[in-house]
Parts: sequence; C-alpha cells; structure tokens
Amino acid sequence: MADRHRNLVRVPGPILALGRGLGLSVGEVRSYWAQESRSIRSGSSALALGLGATLIAGITLASAEGRLESIPGLLALIPAAIGMRGAIFGALGSRLSTGIYTGQFDRQLTRRSYLGRQVEASSILSVASATQAGLIAWAISAALGLPTIPLLDLVAISLVGGLLSSAVLFVVVIWMARRSDRVGFSMDDVGAPIITATGDLVTLPALLVATYVLDVPVLPEALGALGLVGAVVVSILGIRQSEQTIRRVVRESLVVLTIAVTIDVFAGVVVEARAEDQFSAAALLVLIPPFIANCGSLGGMLSSRLASKLHLGQLEPRLLPGKLASLDFSLIALLAFLAFTGVGVAGWLAALIVPGVDPLSVLVTVGVVLLGGLFAFPILALAAYASAATSFRFGFDPDNHGIPIVTATMDLTGVLCLLGAITLLQPGA
Repeated sequence: MADRHRNLVRVPGPILALGRGLGLSVGEVRSYWAQESRSIRSGSSALALGLGATLIAGITLASAEGRLESIPGLLALIPAAIGMRGAIFGALGSRLSTGIYTGQFDRQLTRRSYLGRQVEASSILSVASATQAGLIAWAISAALGLPTIPLLDLVAISLVGGLLSSAVLFVVVIWMARRSDRVGFSMDDVGAPIITATGDLVTLPALLVATYVLDVPVLPEALGALGLVGAVVVSILGIRQSEQTIRRVVRESLVVLTIAVTIDVFAGVVVEARAEDQFSAAALLVLIPPFIANCGSLGGMLSSRLASKLHLGQLEPRLLPGKLASLDFSLIALLAFLAFTGVGVAGWLAALIVPGVDPLSVLVTVGVVLLGGLFAFPILALAAYASAATSFRFGFDPDNHGIPIVTATMDLTGVLCLLGAITLLQPGA
C-alpha cells in the first residue's frame, strides 16, 4: 500500500532539480512526500486560507485609503504592525509546537503552566514591540523627511492597535495548540500560515479602530506616554524575570524583534512607497501583499519544522544542511509551487474585479509570480536554516529567532524578488 501510494506522488521538474542539487534522489523525495502527505494537505489548506485572508486585507486597505491619507505616518507603521504580530505569535506557535513534541505542553492556562509561561512572555513582547513599532516608524519617517503625526500620537495608535490584534491572536494560537495536542496535527505545518492570515485580517482593522483615539483630546498623548514608559518597565521586568522560561524568551526575542521591526518599517517606507512607480502594469500591484505573505508563511513553516527537529535531536546544527533538512526544503518547495501558483491565479482574478485596472492574461500573471517565487525560495530557505542552525549552535532557542528573522527578511526581499521577475519578463510592455 505504501509503495502504491508512493508511486502516485509525482515530483515536479524544478523540485527534482532542487533535489539533485541537495544530493537527494527522486525516490527519497517521493518517499518523504508520501510519508508527509498529511503535512502537505494541511499546509496547502493553511496557505490557501492565508491567501484568502491577504486578499481581504488588501480590500480593507484600499477601502480605508482616505483615513490612511489623513494620518501621515500610519502607512509606515502598517507593515511593522502586521509583521510584529506574525513574528511574535508565529514564534509562540513554534514554541508551543516544540513543547507538544517534547512533552512539556499542558492545556491549562495558569501562571505556572508551560502554556501560561509562554503566554506571559508573549504578552510582554506584544506591549514592548507595539510601542517600539510606533517609535521606530516615527523616527524613520522623520529622518527621511516624510510627513508624520506627533510621536505620542503614533505610539498611541500602535499600542492600542497592537493590543487589540494581540488579544485575537492569543485566542487563535491557544486554540490551535490545544487542538493540536488533542487531535494530533502538527502546528509546524499550519501554525505560520494561519497566524499570518489572522494577523493580516485583524491588525489593519485594529489599527484603523485605534486611530479614533486621536479624536479624543489629550487621550493620545496620555496613551503614548504610558506606552513608552510601560514598554520600558515590562521589558526590564521580563529580562529580570525569576522564571527561567519567560526570562529566556524575552531576552532572546527583544533584540531580534527590534531588528525585525526596523526592517519592516524600511520595507513600508522605502520599498513599498516606491513600488507603484516601478511596476510596469497596475494589475501586478495586487500581487504584492499575498506574495510577501506567502514568502513569510513558507519560511515560517520551514523554520518551525527545523526548530522542532533540532530540539528533538534529529538534526545537527551544521554549516551545510544534512539530508533530513534537505528533504524539508523539498517539501516546502512543493508547497511554494502550489502557493505561488495560487497567488498568480488569485491576483489575476482580483485584477478583474478592481475598477480601472487592465488585467494581464492568467498565464502571464502566474508566470511572473512563479519566477518571483523561484528567486525568493532560496532566500527564505537560507534564512530559515541559517537562523535555526546558528541560534541552536550558540545555545539560543531557534523558536525565538527563526520566524521573526525569516518574516522580516522576506518582507524586505520578497517585493524585490517580485520586482526582479517583472523587470525580466516585462509583462506590461
């Protein structure tokens, strides 16, 4: 039965080439895919859900154009706010997945339980990063001479929006972890796409709701000042926390999240602000959000799988990936092929709906996305493996570093890969 099932699994040509480059035979790749068939099904479903959520988020962004234009600096904050939700809660999901595999996880949400300690650490990071995102977005906008609202106003919006979206994401991640522990599906395969999808759906509306604090006199200044002071206080308390798990998560995450939020702000201010002028066809603009989201989701899935295997002793943190890591590369490559094809088709359909946009053919649109994905995949695979292996080698927890690093890397390089594909193919010429 297993052999018959294995023979039904066809390996696409590009992934065969990848396998040969990694020293894998067709039989090894096919056998691994058959063994991980459940992961392929659940991962594909989660990525499809994420694609739909990203398109909905894009529609929300377009419908709120007037509100966004009336609050200078908010557009610079949005990528960082969305990226931080994915980084913090993607890492939380990865740690909970490792806890399930290693037998540490329990379903009780108490102060001393494994779940409770992880939630407390992520709560500290949520408050600190939300305030930090507002501060960095304001600082970079001001440094580049871009118009922006006052610092305390932007910090207040970031803090309120971050707390609202974090509350929703806590519910989603805890529910997934409990269900994973009870039913037996792997959070490594579905955690990153579902968390990314949820973050895309709730963060932007939460930020828009938070902008209404500006309509109340004195409130934004008070909330902004409270956020700045509160972020410093909770960060110090987290770093000096007597409970080892919380202390380690906070200490290891604060630095990498600071780097990630800075990259995300630059992605929003510098890259995406200029993307429209560089794109050769307006129909291709709708591809940016789902393309970047899928890059982050795929990298997060790979990072989470590698982190779990490192904790279980199945992988060694070597400079070059071994066979098991290479097999995971091939698995994510298959999901990437399916995901980027879906992005192309969905982007083409969205271009048909958006008024004033002349859509390209579906084959051209899919071709552009697949070429961009071909450029992006080695970057996300390298970022995922390097962050996991390096952090583990130096005694850090790869669950704390992998997803934030991969998400931030792909937020900046993902759109550049798509721009590179468009420049080569020139579909709008």
